[in-house]
Amino acid sequence: MLINISLMEKEGVWFGAAYDEPRVFGTTFESDRQEALKGLLHAVPYDASFQTETTPSMFGKKVLLTVEKLYKGKDATVEFSLGTEHLSVFRRKVMDATFRIPVGFITSYGQLSDAIDGSPRAVGHVMATNPLAPIVPCHRVVAADFTLGGYGGGLKAKFEFLRREKRGYTSTQQIPIEAGNLTVFPVEFVLERMKNYYA
Repeated sequence: MLINISLMEKEGVWFGAAYDEPRVFGTTFESDRQEALKGLLHAVPYDASFQTETTPSMFGKKVLLTVEKLYKGKDATVEFSLGTEHLSVFRRKVMDATFRIPVGFITSYGQLSDAIDGSPRAVGHVMATNPLAPIVPCHRVVAADFTLGGYGGGLKAKFEFLRREKRGYTSTQQIPIEAGNLTVFPVEFVLERMKNYYA
């Protein structure tokens, strides 16, 4: 297996993808090129070879543009497979459920753990080591009291991310996942709760 690594800079943000068409193993966004590259290298399966592309392929461009759209809070259809087969069954379950949280909604670590029969702490660990942000939108998983919880890029960045995804929804939804249903809440619940912290 040969993994291609591509990077693209737009408006001071480096977007990156690690892929073996049609699968994507890692995506990232960082203000620093080296940090973006480091994140992608962590996403490459340990037994795979990789190469850095100077110019992304057509597939690579599609992935990078999807990451950019999601970063900017826009709706984007993911038209490729996520390469998660080398991850543990539990990590795949958490990531699959998180992937289904739509733009404009959030859920809590507890709701997510209940839906997949795990623990909030274990879910938090998977979120902290998510190799496919923002395609697997770990920023949409928050604390039970609608505070932000944790985020590798910092809580202010998480708040801004969620603010870009505001859609004006007012009611909760049930999202079907393999184990049952996941309750999701409008992102406004968090934005209202945290507005005095990140005005």
